[in-house]
Order: sequence, then structure tokens, then C-alpha cells
Amino acid sequence: MFDTLALVFGPGLVAAVLWSPILLSSRIRSLFDGLPPVRSTIASYLLVAIALSLPFGIGTGIVFTTTSTEGAALSNTLLNMAFVLTVTYVGVLPLTSVIGLPRIGIDWDPTNYGLSTWLLLATAALWYAAVFVIPLAFFAFIFALPTG
Repeated sequence: MFDTLALVFGPGLVAAVLWSPILLSSRIRSLFDGLPPVRSTIASYLLVAIALSLPFGIGTGIVFTTTSTEGAALSNTLLNMAFVLTVTYVGVLPLTSVIGLPRIGIDWDPTNYGLSTWLLLATAALWYAAVFVIPLAFFAFIFALPTG
């Protein structure tokens, strides 16, 4: 049971620590402060960090269980999964934060959602994805090395 919990929540907690400098921005703190259900900056931040880690963890698990054990195939599939998730995060997270949240009544940006907010959110999403992509790319490189 503990192993399962560590596999599910561990990567998100590590990512939360590595991603935590984004909380230096008052706009980002404002975003997390207004998120339901807890409306607490730290609790919302931890919930979001863990939730965002799940696609990377589940995707990596699927790659390892469904891809042939051949190094290059595994490497390519791992890189493709990481690329798709990164593009999705950088595209979807800012859209959700700037367009979706205000439409459901969560008005969190005191600067009225200008270009700097969009850039801040895209950078934060890219940073979060990089926390997972860098180790995945390293492992993909190792798996692609010829054996023998």
C-alpha cells in the first residue's frame, strides 16, 4: 500500500518542491489562493502539483508496460509521450487559468490577464513539465544506447 502511495504521490511532491519558486510571484499565489475546494495557497498548490504529475506517471507506466523492450523503441515512445504532455501543459494550463477560471467565477489576476500573465503561466507550465521531461529524456538517452 505504501509503495503505491509513494508511486502516485511521490513524483508530484518532488515536482512541488522543484516548482515552488513560482510561488514568489504574487499573481501565481493569487491563482492558487482562489482555487476551490480549499482556497488555501499551499494546499491548492500541493493538490495541483500532485494532480499535474499524474499524466506523466501514468504515461510513463503505460510506456514501460506496452512498449517492446527494445531500447530505441522504448526511448522514442518515452520522448514522444513527454513531448505531447509538455505541449499540452504549455498550451492548456494558461488557457484554463486565464479564460476558464474567470468564466466560472474565479477572478484571480489583479493585472487583468495581460500578456505578462500569459507569459508567466506559460513559463510556469514549461518549468513544471521540465521537472519531468529532463529525467525522462535522460532515461530515454540511456535506453537508446546500443547494448553489447
